[in-house]
Amino acid sequence: MSQDTFARLGVPAPLCAVLDARGITIPTPIQAATLPDSLAGRDVLGRGRTGSGKSYAFLLPIVTRLAASGNPRRPKRPRALILAPTRELVGQLETALAPLAKASGLTSMTVFGGVNQNPQVRALAAGVDVMVACPGRLEDLIGQGHASLDSVEITVLDEADHMADLGFLPGVKRLLDRTPSSGQRMLFSATLDSGVNVLVKRYLSKPVTHEADSPQSPVATMSHHVLHVTADAHLPVLLDLTAAPGRSVVFTRTKHRAKKLARQLNANGVPAVELHGNLSQNARTRTMDAFHSGAAQTLVATDIAARGIHVDDVGLVIHADPPVEHKAYLHRSGRTARAGNSGTVVTLMTDEQVRDVRDLTRKAGIKATTTRVDRSHPLLAELAPGEREFSGAYVAPVPAGSNGNGTGSGAGGGAGNGQRGGKPRGGQNRNGQRRQGQGGQGGRDGNARGQGGRSQGSRGQGGRDGNARGQGARGQGGAGGARSGGSRSSGSRRGSGGSAPVYSTSSGGAANFSRNTRAGR
Repeated sequence: MSQDTFARLGVPAPLCAVLDARGITIPTPIQAATLPDSLAGRDVLGRGRTGSGKSYAFLLPIVTRLAASGNPRRPKRPRALILAPTRELVGQLETALAPLAKASGLTSMTVFGGVNQNPQVRALAAGVDVMVACPGRLEDLIGQGHASLDSVEITVLDEADHMADLGFLPGVKRLLDRTPSSGQRMLFSATLDSGVNVLVKRYLSKPVTHEADSPQSPVATMSHHVLHVTADAHLPVLLDLTAAPGRSVVFTRTKHRAKKLARQLNANGVPAVELHGNLSQNARTRTMDAFHSGAAQTLVATDIAARGIHVDDVGLVIHADPPVEHKAYLHRSGRTARAGNSGTVVTLMTDEQVRDVRDLTRKAGIKATTTRVDRSHPLLAELAPGEREFSGAYVAPVPAGSNGNGTGSGAGGGAGNGQRGGKPRGGQNRNGQRRQGQGGQGGRDGNARGQGGRSQGSRGQGGRDGNARGQGARGQGGAGGARSGGSRSSGSRRGSGGSAPVYSTSSGGAANFSRNTRAGR
C-alpha cells in the first residue's frame, strides 16, 4: 500500500507528505478506524493499546479541521486543546504535531509545570492554534488570566485512563467545563475503566466508538519471558541483558531503585540514564535526549515512563522489579514492539516474587515462558542477541562555561573526567573564575562529589579502595568500599566518606564479566 492510503481516508496531501517523510505510509488499525469519523467532526471514543498509533489518530484531524475552518488566532485563546497526563507525553506529542502544524500554517505550543511559565505566557499572548497541556499548569495559567478556553474548537483527552489513575479527573473536568459544548471532543485511552466512562457520558456527544483490539491483548510480535533468578544473580543477569546491542528500558518500582540500578549499570560499563519523579524538568529532558541520541543505551525508569514515552527501536523491556498491577505491566511492556516492530519483555523474578508474578501475568492475559537462569545461561543470548559490550559509563555533557576535571586518589587511583563543573550560587568568586571542587570514588563509580566554596564540584574516578580528596571549603571524600573514602579536604571541613553499591571493581570489573558472557547468534 502506498502513502495515498492516508489520502483516501481524507488526510490532506501536505500532511500525507509529512507522514511520508517520517516513514509513516500505512495507517495503523486505530488510525484507519477513527480518521473518517474524526475528520468529519464527530466526537470519537478511541481505545487502543499503547503503541498503537493513537497520537496521529487525533493530531491529523485537529490540524486538518483547524486549517479548513480558517478562524484567526486570538491572544490567550487556543483553538484546539490536547490534554495529556505527563510532561514527557506532552513533549512527544508536540514533536509529532509541529511538522504537521507547520505544513498547514498553524502554530502549536506546550504547557506543563516544572519550568518557568513566562515563555508559555508569552506564547499564549501571541496567539496559538493548538495547545498541548498538562492539566495542573494549564489551570494555573487560566487562574492568572493568561489563558481562556472559550474559543476551543477541538478538545482531545489522551491517555485518559492514566489521568484517572493519577487523580487528575477533577482538574480535567474543570477544564472541559470551560470549553464550548458545541466543539468536537475526542477521547483516546488504552482502557475504558469506570473513571473514563464518567468523562465519556458527561462530555462526549453521541460518540463513535472504535476499539482496535481487546483491552488486554498483548502485541502479537511481543514475546514475554520470566527469568527466575537468585538475589545474587539479579544484577549480573540484568547487566548481561543490557550490555547487548540496542536500546533497552529497565523498570523499577521506586525512585531509589531507579537511581541505584542506573548507578550500578554505569559502574560496570553499561551507559545508562535514569528517569523518575525526583528529577527536574531540565534533567528529564537531558535524560530523554541522551536516550534518544543513543549516548545512553539503557533507560532506567519508574512507572513515570510506562505511558506515552516513545523511543524508536526499543527492542527489550526489563521489569527489574515486577509491577504491582497488571495494567502497569501492559503499559510498561508497551515501550517495545511499537508500530509493528517486534520486541521482547523480560521480568526478573526472585523466589519471594513467584506468587505475585504468577498472579500478575494471569491478570494481564500474558502467557510467559518461565526459566530459572544465572548470568551464564544460554537463554540470555537468545533474548538479547549480540556481542556484549561494556563501553563505559554515560558521561553527561559539561554545561557551557563550566570546568569538569576531577582527580581520584588511592591505591591504583587515577585521574577521571568530571561530569559537571562548578556552579557557584553567587556567580563568580573573587578572581573572576568559577570555583572548582574535586571528588573521587572507589571501584569504577559511586558518583562522589567534591565541592569548592559553595559551588558543586565535578565528579572524578579514583582507585579501588575509594580514597578520594575533596578540595575547597566543603570538600567531600569519594565513595568506595565500606566507607573508606573519608580523607581530609584541603579546606576547613573534613571530607565525608560513603559507600556505593558497585558490582565489580576496577581490577575484576566489567572486563572479566564481559569475557564470561555468551555472544549472541
